[in-house]
Amino acid sequence: MGPAIIAGMGCALPLLLGLFSGHPGFLWASAGAFQAAQINPLHRLGMLRMLLIIFLGAVCAGWGFWAAAYPGLSFAVFAAFGFILAWLQRFGAEAGKLGAGLAVCMCLGQGETAGSHLNNPYAIAMLFILGGLWVTLLAFGLRGVHGLRMWPQAPRVISIVKVLKRYAKRLPEQRWRQHALRCTLAFGLAGLLVSLKNLPHGYWLTMIVIGTLQFELSNSLKRLLIPHLVSLTLATIMIAVGYSLQDPLIMVSATLSLIVLCRTFQAHHYGLYLLQLLVCFMVLVESLSLDWQLAPQRLFNSLFGVAISLAVAMLIYALNKGLLRIKNRASAHQ
Repeated sequence: MGPAIIAGMGCALPLLLGLFSGHPGFLWASAGAFQAAQINPLHRLGMLRMLLIIFLGAVCAGWGFWAAAYPGLSFAVFAAFGFILAWLQRFGAEAGKLGAGLAVCMCLGQGETAGSHLNNPYAIAMLFILGGLWVTLLAFGLRGVHGLRMWPQAPRVISIVKVLKRYAKRLPEQRWRQHALRCTLAFGLAGLLVSLKNLPHGYWLTMIVIGTLQFELSNSLKRLLIPHLVSLTLATIMIAVGYSLQDPLIMVSATLSLIVLCRTFQAHHYGLYLLQLLVCFMVLVESLSLDWQLAPQRLFNSLFGVAISLAVAMLIYALNKGLLRIKNRASAHQ
């Protein structure tokens, strides 16, 4: 329950300041606070992971903002990070969760360029870090309440590398390469489309793509459709709720309740955790929005994201089937 209270308090302060001041920078502080609150500070490596994810999240948000003005650069950056996401998923659920959180920060950074008063990636990164450090301060207090050391001993790097190698050996090499190609193409094309068309609220497109890039569902065509349908359904529900409310005060209250609830019952399964992360980030970023007349634009962005990810998945699936046929024919001739 302690991490959930920290998540609620950490996001409440910047959201309330943004609600009463109207400054968009507090949304970035709340995003940094929520990102940091995903880590349990009571774990042995909790504080080290928290500071690491704050710094990396700020860097990714700045990269996304910086690349948004250049379509070619956006494609290169997002494609590279799609490969990094697939690479991290290879080392287990926890590494995949880290990659998903950083990918979301990059999506938010790119989406900030359209219709924003902030025009400096360094300002965005610093606001993100300030929100994360506010949660870190609360986390140190929680560790003190539980009688834990403020800064636990770090493990040996060699032992961490051994564990990661053990996880990586469990996955078939060919399946991972196909998944990495899919992540690279889908995420790169999503970033290219948002930058090329300068889409308002473009993070709805790129974040939907993140929700569909799951390794354990990539070996079957029917199972590939599940994350696409679930992501599109959740996006439609969130858009409908936001359009019907259109009240920042109610949205902030609902957002804080949802954050505390999701942090209390944080899923350990990667797919469920990814849905919780994306829903909370979407609601958090849109909690102070006053342009819900653009609800159709948000829905179209979500549809574009599903279409891009599904098209790339079908392409990789057809390529895999073609390679299997060629291999079977070659073995039959022998």
